[in-house]
Amino acid sequence: MNKEISKFVGSKIREFRKKRGLTQKELGVKIGVKHNTISSYEKGTNEPEQNILYLMANVLGVSINDFFPSSRETEEPPKKKVAEVSQYPFLPVDVAAGLPEMVDPITEDDIEVIEMPDALMGKWAGRDDIYIMRVNGESMNKTIPNSSLIAIKQTDISNLENGDIVVYSNHHEYSVKKFYKLEDKFIFRPHSTDINFTDYHVPFADCNELKIHGKVVMYIVNLD
Repeated sequence: MNKEISKFVGSKIREFRKKRGLTQKELGVKIGVKHNTISSYEKGTNEPEQNILYLMANVLGVSINDFFPSSRETEEPPKKKVAEVSQYPFLPVDVAAGLPEMVDPITEDDIEVIEMPDALMGKWAGRDDIYIMRVNGESMNKTIPNSSLIAIKQTDISNLENGDIVVYSNHHEYSVKKFYKLEDKFIFRPHSTDINFTDYHVPFADCNELKIHGKVVMYIVNLD
């Protein structure tokens, strides 16, 4: 037995002995050992042999298993769960939340990796169609403040609904806005406290270079 189990067994011997109204000497006489041996059992400094335990169990009217802790008492305390994280592509280009900005095309070599806790990402955790960018500007500040990280789900334009927030580019101009599709054009609309920001219109006839890079499904705000 290990030290903790020996102490537990000793405490149960003492408990059952007292319930039977026996002294250490009286119990020792009944099982054929000296009273100071019973004392050492109860202190956990000496371990009773199995045959002695059977004798004590019989004298005290208990099962030998009653001297030992249950499996629930002996199992190790649960280990603290380590937070799980997943990796996502991080595009090192700020998305304009203002006037579209001309940027160079992003290549595979430019893409970095960022780790995000699964608990933070929720249902989007670990998905391979999610990537991360950072917002730069105030045209979406009613919804997404400047410098927020945004998680973008790659999607086709046919899967978008009016009012979805998207990252788009037109001739390499990256921006984040609310998306609307009308009869003859797409509209990318700001959501800002600054009324100087206006809609960006792309007629269907002029959208050969228009790309929808994905729908913004969550954002992480830096308030300070």
